[in-house]
Order: sequence, then C-alpha cells, then structure tokens
Amino acid sequence: MKVLFIGGTGIISSACAALAIQQGIELFLLCRGTTISRPPPREAQILHADIDDAAAVRHRLGDLRFDVVVNWIVFEPHQIERDLALFRGRTRQYIFISSASAYQTPPARLPITESTPLDNPFWLYSRNKIACEERLLRAHREEEFPITIVRPSHTYDRTLLPTHGGYTVIDRMRRGAPVIVHGDGTSLWTLTHHRDFARGLVGLLGHDGAIGESVHITSDEALTWNQIHGILAGAARAEAQLVHVPSSVIAAYDADWGAGLLGDKSHSMVFDNSKIKRLVPEYHAEIPFHRGAEEIIAWYDEDPARRRVDAQFDGLVDRIVAAQASALPRA
Repeated sequence: MKVLFIGGTGIISSACAALAIQQGIELFLLCRGTTISRPPPREAQILHADIDDAAAVRHRLGDLRFDVVVNWIVFEPHQIERDLALFRGRTRQYIFISSASAYQTPPARLPITESTPLDNPFWLYSRNKIACEERLLRAHREEEFPITIVRPSHTYDRTLLPTHGGYTVIDRMRRGAPVIVHGDGTSLWTLTHHRDFARGLVGLLGHDGAIGESVHITSDEALTWNQIHGILAGAARAEAQLVHVPSSVIAAYDADWGAGLLGDKSHSMVFDNSKIKRLVPEYHAEIPFHRGAEEIIAWYDEDPARRRVDAQFDGLVDRIVAAQASALPRA
C-alpha cells in the first residue's frame, strides 16, 4: 500500500508514521523540512514542498498516485478546497484529521459517539474543523470523493504535558507552589497516548469500510483533572497543591487559556470507541496515563534544557492564586 502523509513529524503523526513503516506500508511524507521536530522513519520517502504552494506540490508529486492521503495539518475550509483540487483522481482514500472538540460542547449526554452533534460555539478552532468536515461530506455526496474523517481527542507523547503552562506546572509542584485546576477538578477527561492512537489510524488506511465514515480514536480511560494532576505529581515525586479556579475567571486573566477551557477542557468528555473497534478489531488503547506520565517526566528529566520555566506564566498563576485566596470568605 502506498500512503502519503502531509505532515508526519508531529506528536500524533510521528507514531502513525513509525507504525505504518513497521507494517510494510510504502510511506511518503510531504513536508517543508524546515522545522522537523521528530525525525521521520529512515524508510519513509521525503517529498520537500510547502503544501500551501499548489504548483510546487504538483511538480513534486509528478505522476504519483496513492492508496491513501492523510492530511494532518488542515485547519480551515480553504485548505480543504486546495486538497480537493490536488488529490481528485490521485488517491483512493483521503483521511482528514479533525478534532473531537468539534462535538457538541458542552455535551448533552455521555459517552460521546460519532452520532453526537457537531457544535462548539466557544472555540473558533473547532468551528473551523466542523466547516472542513461539512465541505468534505459535500464532496463525498456530490462527486464521491473518498473521504474518511478521524477525530482525535487529547493525544500526547512523552514531550507533551496535558496541563496549560507545560513544564512550569511540574516545576511549581516540585517547589511546593500551588497549581491551578479549572472548576472543581472533577470533570472527566480522556488522554490518549500517541502510540495507542496510531494502532487505530493505521488500521483505517486503505479500509474500504471507512470510506464516507467519521470515527474518533481515543483511550477508554477517563480521569478527573484532579486525578491527572495527582498522577503527574506522583511521577515527578512531588505533591500537588491544587487551587480550584472557575474557567471563566481564568479566561478573564488569559483569553487563550480560557478559550481552551470553555471550548473544550472544562467539560467532561468520555468516548464510546465501539465504532473504531468494529472497523479495526485489533484496536485497543493499552497505555494508561500513569505510564504515560512516567514517560513524560523521564523525558524532561533527561535533559535540563527541556525543563524551561515560563516566568510570565509562573507569575500569572501566582496572581490568579492570590486573587482567588482574597476572594474566599475569612474564617
């Protein structure tokens, strides 16, 4: 099977590229090659071109045809139009990497299934993903363009802490400083290791039964944010002093942080993975977050240069914590 990844060196796609190669897939990666954060597999064939330069991409692809094209870096509908023009007649399957944040937010009921409505009024990123899906579905209906829509949720590798602020949160734990958890910390969240996600995604490559379908790929493990912080603290051999702050208050201090909370993380998100398990019977998420957290902390501790503290974020946390403490009634 001949597969093209547009991207392929990111957090999620790098694990998928490695597994595709292991399974004997002839893999091509189309990337600019300017900021490759994770080295691609040596067996992959690298096509250097900027996907936004359609003429350069056509020249670089030449007469190549693919069984599957996976675009990891589409975020807006105009990019879908570009891909339709580039890959009509060039692939038997086009996989769009959407986002589980496109689902109804907050959800009317749990668990989330693929039939849950797409509706996120809080986050432009999610609304753009929905618009991309709608354009692809129209292309599938009107011209039989062979689409598959995949919705990851919060997927991580050893380099990615699930907390806003990155390593600064771990540094605060290790210093005994308080860390912020949105709301009361009891909303449920799903974290998926990128190697687990890869088993589902690679199983969909060239899968005729996935044409015209939408599917999410997540772990079956649901944790509260209090538990997530506790697991991270345990892996870091620290103690988490949690300060609970309403998401709306956090948004008043930091609009970007607040958008990610109000549009995604402040709501419980638990997923029914029956569909991916039907399509890919071998799919099963095997890596619980406590093991993933150990990988993350070990990666940061391997190199002092990775343990960067964001002084601006650190100060912001101090200000929010102080304001929260002053707002509490005195005993």
